[in-house]
Amino acid sequence: MNKFEKIIGSSFLFGFIPFAPGTFGSIPAILFLFIPGFNNIIFLIPLILLTFIYGIFLADKFESQFGKDPKQCTIDEMLGTWISFIFIPFSLINYIITFILWRFFDIIKPYPIKQIEKIKGGLGIMLDDVLAGIYTLIISHIIIYFINQ
Repeated sequence: MNKFEKIIGSSFLFGFIPFAPGTFGSIPAILFLFIPGFNNIIFLIPLILLTFIYGIFLADKFESQFGKDPKQCTIDEMLGTWISFIFIPFSLINYIITFILWRFFDIIKPYPIKQIEKIKGGLGIMLDDVLAGIYTLIISHIIIYFINQ
């Protein structure tokens, strides 16, 4: 694995923080959302697709170097974060709600996320975060809808 792959695969090295690497690995993804235009769906959806495809490749490399579902590999956290924030209206409260839900679903792994995580290799590493992101996306939109009523 080269330096670029290590940096990207670990969410700009946040994955190497010894405690809560998944939570810390989500931070760069959140910071990107504050860049004007970044959360534009025309930009974000292709980025999500590219991150998913490249993430499978990188997660396989991380797994071969660090073992099964290595905590250092946090590109999946970036992917799940971006999925969670699709069409979330920008406000501090909306972003806090969505981030807390994202971490909840990623850590607790309700059905069938836990089963998907068992898929071998980079695909399994990436897919469980895709599904956790989708759960977050749906629940966040419901909560935000009712808050704004």
